[in-house]
Amino acid sequence: MIFVIESVYNTMKRASRHLTLKHLLINNERKIGLQFYPDERISKMVEQFEGIQWSEPFEMFYLPNTKANIALIFDTFRGIVWVNGSNFFDKKIKTKNNDSISLQHFRDRDKVKNRRYCPDEFLDKLEYKGYAFNTARTYISCFEIFLNDFKDREPLEISEYDIQNYLNELAKEGYSSSRINQMINSIKFYYEIVKEMPNRFYSIDRPFKKLKLPKVLSKEDVFKIILATKNIKHKCILSLLYSAGLRRQELIDLKLSDIDSNRMMIRVNSGKGNKDRYTILSKEVLKDLRKYFLSYRPENYLFESPTGDKYSATSIAQILRKSAQVAGIRQSVTPHMLRHSFATHLLESGTDIRIIQRILGHNSLKTTEIYTHVTNEHVKNIISPFDSVN
Repeated sequence: MIFVIESVYNTMKRASRHLTLKHLLINNERKIGLQFYPDERISKMVEQFEGIQWSEPFEMFYLPNTKANIALIFDTFRGIVWVNGSNFFDKKIKTKNNDSISLQHFRDRDKVKNRRYCPDEFLDKLEYKGYAFNTARTYISCFEIFLNDFKDREPLEISEYDIQNYLNELAKEGYSSSRINQMINSIKFYYEIVKEMPNRFYSIDRPFKKLKLPKVLSKEDVFKIILATKNIKHKCILSLLYSAGLRRQELIDLKLSDIDSNRMMIRVNSGKGNKDRYTILSKEVLKDLRKYFLSYRPENYLFESPTGDKYSATSIAQILRKSAQVAGIRQSVTPHMLRHSFATHLLESGTDIRIIQRILGHNSLKTTEIYTHVTNEHVKNIISPFDSVN
């Protein structure tokens, strides 16, 4: 029995013998934090490092953040202590199939005096990582708001405490949780990706997301809108948004080669999160697409502007709004409502939610499950007590 207890104790001791590297910013200088469970052997080894100091606020030892010190740590503990650097080193790499984006417009724009702008290294990293243009634009906008709200200080002088208070103030001013999350993402991108401090702001609290149900149209209203659209090009645009569950930008990015009429599928390249996927191609929509092609003869993109460039996102919203008005739909209708309606109608027709998840390109099933809150399948057969009165 004593042997078993000692064996368990020794196993636990070996399991706890690891050291985690943390990014710290102390007196505006980058440091390597050394976090470990109380262990006499590790403590003695750490205390031998030249320049080692203790931080009361962070409750850990730290060294200047240099390549030499990183090498020293790994050389010292190799074969003795497991060094965990998973949160210390930037593991994100540029996805090989990402389309390169250019943010030169943001570098070349006219600058207003006394206003701060995203540094070039911020833009360079967004380009290198292959972020979608819309995501990059959001990050730039949010980070520049942040920079100008701290005009009197350099970014590396701003502490986690300052940023948490800043986010709290945004919440008090009525900023939505999604907007605050965008602010957090842009701030974290600068410190953790650009400045290579991956766990710099691990203690920042994110706001709770409110459960907002998607706005959905009935099948009847969707077809009223499509039938009210007399221009064949406009009709194909609205039909594809609904019949394939496409996001507006995904439709804009479609090329002729993405329509696979043999397999009755549509290839969506670098959708949200830079993920490729396939979605379904409707037989009826394919008939209209062939009529459209004979009339317009697009050369590269499926839907092109008069100059041959990608079709305008604003134009798509205007087409939908006018068609909804002609169809007598009183509520405000957006392109994304057609995608929401597509998912909801699939769910109501009995399609497995995991298949819907793959078609929509959702990372998490939880995202797709939001449509279970708007489907009427679970309530349509329930009789109201009011109607049960004789």
